[in-house]
Amino acid sequence: MAVSNRITAILNFLIFLSSIPVIAAGIWLASKPDNECVQLLRWPVVVLGGLLLLVSLIGFVGAYCNRPGFLAVYLFCMALLILLLLILLVIAFTVTRPDGSHPVAGSQFQEYRLDGYSSWLRNHVTSSGSWQNVRTCLAVSDVCPKLDRQFSSAHQFFAADISPLQSGCCKPPAACGYTYETPTTWVNPENPTSDPDCLMWSNERTRLCYDCSGCKAGLLGNLRQEWRKANAVLIVAVVVLIFVYLVACAAYKNAQIQNISVRYKHGWI
Repeated sequence: MAVSNRITAILNFLIFLSSIPVIAAGIWLASKPDNECVQLLRWPVVVLGGLLLLVSLIGFVGAYCNRPGFLAVYLFCMALLILLLLILLVIAFTVTRPDGSHPVAGSQFQEYRLDGYSSWLRNHVTSSGSWQNVRTCLAVSDVCPKLDRQFSSAHQFFAADISPLQSGCCKPPAACGYTYETPTTWVNPENPTSDPDCLMWSNERTRLCYDCSGCKAGLLGNLRQEWRKANAVLIVAVVVLIFVYLVACAAYKNAQIQNISVRYKHGWI
């Protein structure tokens, strides 16, 4: 076996093994309580891991057994996978570049404005049809109730770095002037503002601020954080796959040369 074939086989075996924790991470991400209502980033991670597993297995067999046919299929699939990752990376950077967060005086967490995010995210996540499903999911999830279990005082709550989703959906906006009782129970101000989000707030556990623009913006803030983390993984994956692809091209060339030599030796050509 040529050196390039050995290297390709070893690299693809490592990619095969690494795809298993990628799939596990995707399943874990999909089952996280905080993100159970956010679906844009959940299953693509599992699909990516599955594609890596399948393509690396084809590359390993092709390189180890010196099969030009397997290597040709592998190179074609790898090129498509690299192209897919590059497109996904560009989209991820484009839609997560705007940041709708702004600081809240006297607290560790931030609040979020809906118009601070890309129009693509707003249209695909917070449209009326999509939001009804998300809102229903949030109302029965543990995203907000667990804040009541975590924080027993106002000092603890305002010093905590809660998620964008919790900041936008589980409490009224700071500008409304509500008085803290628990993370999900607030006393109405004497002079309420006309801000629609302030009027939408309710201490009912099934309502809270789930219909607020701030809640939708908090969801986009969660998505932005997740995509930003995914971007780092995608960059590493693209660099590694391009390197493996170049080595595999050399292995494919060696397999073709060896195949021609064998056929010539036996008088088949």
